Amino acid sequence: MRKYYITEKISRYEIGNPIETEAVINKGDKNYPGDFKYFNIEIGNEINLNYKMNKDDKVYGLGQNMRGINKRGYIYESFCSDDPCHTPEKKSLYGAHNFFIIEGSNTFGMFIDFPSKVTFDVGYNVRSNFHINIEGTDTNIYIIEGESLKEIVHEFLKIIGKSYVPPKWAFGYIQSRWGYKTGNEVEEIANKFIEKGIPLDGICLDLDYMDDYKDFSLSEERFSDFSSLNKRLKENGIKIIPIIDAGVKIEEGYDIYEEGIRGNYFAVDKNNNPFVAAVWPGKVHFPDFLNKDARLWFGRKYKGLIDNGVEGFWNDMNEPAIFYSEGGIEEAYRNIDELKKLELNVDSFFKLMDTVNNLKNNVNDYKSFYHKTENGLVNHYDVHNIYGYNMTKAASEGFDTIDENKRFLLFSRASYIGAHRYGGIWTGDNSSWWEHIVLNMKMMPSLNMCGFLYSGADTCGFGSNIDPELAIRWNQLSIFTPLYRNHSALGTKDQEPFAFDLEVEKIIKNTIRFRYAIIPYLYSEFMKAVNNSDMFIKQLGIEYQDKLSKEVEDQLLIGDSIMIAPIYEPNKRGRYVYTPEDMLLWKVKDHTSKDFEIIKKGHNYIDIDINEFSVFIRKNKMLVLGEPAQSTKDINSETLNIIAFVENEAEYTLYDDDGISNDYKKGINSSIDITISVDRDKHNINAVNKGNLEVKRLNVTIITGEGKIISDVVNL
Repeated sequence: MRKYYITEKISRYEIGNPIETEAVINKGDKNYPGDFKYFNIEIGNEINLNYKMNKDDKVYGLGQNMRGINKRGYIYESFCSDDPCHTPEKKSLYGAHNFFIIEGSNTFGMFIDFPSKVTFDVGYNVRSNFHINIEGTDTNIYIIEGESLKEIVHEFLKIIGKSYVPPKWAFGYIQSRWGYKTGNEVEEIANKFIEKGIPLDGICLDLDYMDDYKDFSLSEERFSDFSSLNKRLKENGIKIIPIIDAGVKIEEGYDIYEEGIRGNYFAVDKNNNPFVAAVWPGKVHFPDFLNKDARLWFGRKYKGLIDNGVEGFWNDMNEPAIFYSEGGIEEAYRNIDELKKLELNVDSFFKLMDTVNNLKNNVNDYKSFYHKTENGLVNHYDVHNIYGYNMTKAASEGFDTIDENKRFLLFSRASYIGAHRYGGIWTGDNSSWWEHIVLNMKMMPSLNMCGFLYSGADTCGFGSNIDPELAIRWNQLSIFTPLYRNHSALGTKDQEPFAFDLEVEKIIKNTIRFRYAIIPYLYSEFMKAVNNSDMFIKQLGIEYQDKLSKEVEDQLLIGDSIMIAPIYEPNKRGRYVYTPEDMLLWKVKDHTSKDFEIIKKGHNYIDIDINEFSVFIRKNKMLVLGEPAQSTKDINSETLNIIAFVENEAEYTLYDDDGISNDYKKGINSSIDITISVDRDKHNINAVNKGNLEVKRLNVTIITGEGKIISDVVNL
């Protein structure tokens, strides 16, 4: 084991010969002596780590995973898994995010950079023991120290690199469904949003647009005028966002397949032949995304759809999901033939069931194919967790060759730390369950800790059937997540905003319109989090150090100014809220609501009807809003509205940039510095426009510490 110095806060421990994942951009190169800290480490055929937890220690992180923000008391497996049934006993989901922080008698963070299976037993088998099993002997382990959770997260985000930034239009509302089968149907959906005045910026296309489920293909029968469809929709500010899957259909005459064969771009089996599995198109080969040449080849294939007007994509099935492999199906048939000879009783019935159920995503299949790397063939199982990451990287690298200064929307299902630099993620195939709005809420801070700022869940749920109240409450949460997409599965109940009765439609419409009003704030805070290596969505315990704040898991900080406390249970018209300081409660029915109340520090019960939601503005902070629009291209930025809760003085810097190019990386942006001070009956507002912002007028509403409301207008 070799120890490397990265910063005075971060050490890297190199064990064996780790596979390069490129998760960390600064690994340090100064070797220095020192023992492994905090955990007892045992290195044999595998690596085992053990840490003795005190009863009050808390464990945060692990990104996209089950359970709460505090991960104590359960066992988690880091192994990207295609499992749409997110029930409480599950141990892994689509992402592998091996970063966590222990807060307690010792406060430190750890990142295990290992691309295969890692198991985290966080007090599951022995309540006081944190046990980590790494299925291998070659890894980098990073220990990050700091005075607070916030400092540790900041230090970690600095060494893994800045997060992906989508185009600004990707902060608009996106409608999606597996089952929009024709271009005409897509246009009808778009027109219905426009007719009803419900804002919309994107429509995702699932598998339906493809010719026989083939990547980068278009169905001539169902989407014959794809380019002109894109053009018509974009005139109304609506982008089409197609799905791209990992598996490439095996079919003579299919150009992607034939090019992949000629270029040796596919992962191979033990005989060096392209590995054969089956997914949606039937039998497929998997592009070898760990091979840089294959990655660039595949990434450039996005150009065909881009040339047809596409500006955003979502990558799916890239764990990779496997319905069955050639070897697996042959073995299953043999087992079934043997079972045919037996009387079908309880034992043989369950063997038959297991034979069929074990076909999908079988670990033996993952151990049956290989990647060609600079260091020779590598078994897929040993690098499983970075496959989807490298598909995201392939798309991003392809975009750079197509238009290096343009931002494209890109989000993925499978991921590993490092993928956050190339695209966002959604949290996978959830269901229309109240339990999953809770999971959505608790997952967001953990994802932010791991660099995935542009993220969100399938609003209203992908599987199962949505009920109207859950649809309302889920939208009231999702308006605060950067990725705001409503997505549902084939065969489920429609869940577009207008799929319900007129009362529900009106509530959801007003909610989406509020999202568009708050985009100036959301985008500003998102970009500041990116540029400052910070979290955008945080649990209270990141900012507040009192004991109760660290216990709260159903309230979130969104940026620097506001806290949200969503309703996440049926038939509730209110909830208990803990306010760690005096806050201004804004009960929002729509963006014009003026229902303000100062909520004192402590425990409070807040009445929240079905047609409203709560926004809490922190003391000496302000919230900047614009006006709703049909799409982000229609937003008028000349007038901004400010709601400020000012006891003495509040300051805010509103960040903005062109929202289209990568010029922000060069520091090209604009801002307005706003200062509001209050002294008894006097107030002062100072605003300085720095850059090219179109803002000409600020409508300011000040609520003082005594509850007095002051209205003013500032012309810039």
